[in-house]
Amino acid sequence: MGRIAGRFARVEPRRRARAFVLGLLSELPRKNCWTLAEHAGDANPYGLQHLLSRAKWDADAVRDDIRGFVVEHLHDTAAVLVVDETGDLKKGTNTVGVQRQYTGTAGRIENSQVAVYLAYSTRRGHAAIDRELYVPRSWTEDTVRCRAAGIPDTVGFATKPALAARVIGRALDAGVPASWVAGDEVYGGNPHLRTALEKRQVGYVLAVARDHQITTRAGMLRADTLVKRLPRRDWQKLSAGTGAKGHRFYDWALADITDDQPGHHQLLVRRNRRTGELAFYRCYSATQVPLSALVQVAGRRWTVEETFQSGKGLAGLDEHQVRRWTSWHRWVTLAMLAHAFLAVVRAGEHVRHPGPDELIPLTCNEIQHLFNTLVVRLVHDTAHRLVWSHWRRRHQARSQTSHYHRQPTQA
Repeated sequence: MGRIAGRFARVEPRRRARAFVLGLLSELPRKNCWTLAEHAGDANPYGLQHLLSRAKWDADAVRDDIRGFVVEHLHDTAAVLVVDETGDLKKGTNTVGVQRQYTGTAGRIENSQVAVYLAYSTRRGHAAIDRELYVPRSWTEDTVRCRAAGIPDTVGFATKPALAARVIGRALDAGVPASWVAGDEVYGGNPHLRTALEKRQVGYVLAVARDHQITTRAGMLRADTLVKRLPRRDWQKLSAGTGAKGHRFYDWALADITDDQPGHHQLLVRRNRRTGELAFYRCYSATQVPLSALVQVAGRRWTVEETFQSGKGLAGLDEHQVRRWTSWHRWVTLAMLAHAFLAVVRAGEHVRHPGPDELIPLTCNEIQHLFNTLVVRLVHDTAHRLVWSHWRRRHQARSQTSHYHRQPTQA
């Protein structure tokens, strides 16, 4: 918290931010301003709500501090910047950026809010270092709706690949050491993002669809058509890294892409050794690299999924109940800070205390539990718990009365 202390003009919001992050790091079953305020010892949630909405502090500056903190402790010149989006299911139409859209969280079209995140992934660990909220056209074309949600007038429509280019650009401009970018088909199929990375001579391994068009000496071919022309000797069994059950072995092959731009352009193909299922990646590197290097980058993409899982499960990344632009950015930024703390402690413990063979290394879940049990140890008396029970029931009664008054009179 000392790294971000200077981002707050007054001591009160700085202290509330600390209490807020401690609440996010707690083992509360549900994390919102009510539960976090009770955990902090406050008599009501108004102080934390003020922190998210009206207090004077810069969430983007805190984001930059988080990036510096993560890079300092997980530093690796062979790091991979992994970009991906995640959705949070929401009700109603007033929450900023919400609409019916596809989200991988549900695996279908749902009323949801989607954001693009950038994760810094190294052999030591991984954590989110940037975020951009996706604002659909249904919002950007409605000025009144945007202003009601606090969206600045300068914010226009941007596709997810454009948001990805923005967060990657910020990281590279800040001097983040990274050799590669990885992402799924949403980003691999976008030529503007690929061109932007090539201009910076940053290598990428980006997934593409099976019908992605590839330029070869024989002309334009679909990716899945090109695979059928590869001889058997081109396939190699390689590990994409270790998972929960050990090494993840697949068969891999590489084919050259004809491109008049500088650098090496190739199509990487992954084949499941059991089912034969294929996956395709468009690759670029400024200099020639071996197949094994591209495979390792492709295998690192899963770390962003783990970042989402632990960020949501441990730090409340998706549990916000806020509706406005500023509040959303402040919540997710502090959640990123909480998760970055766990990721950095985990990486440090693995280096200092690798542990005996009969124990698995400390996980973020276990670190969170030990931190709350051994370090925080907040204990509130019975009176505090009863005050909160009274406050919740009174607030819910008022809400219920207000709801009934808004209902049309029955004939």
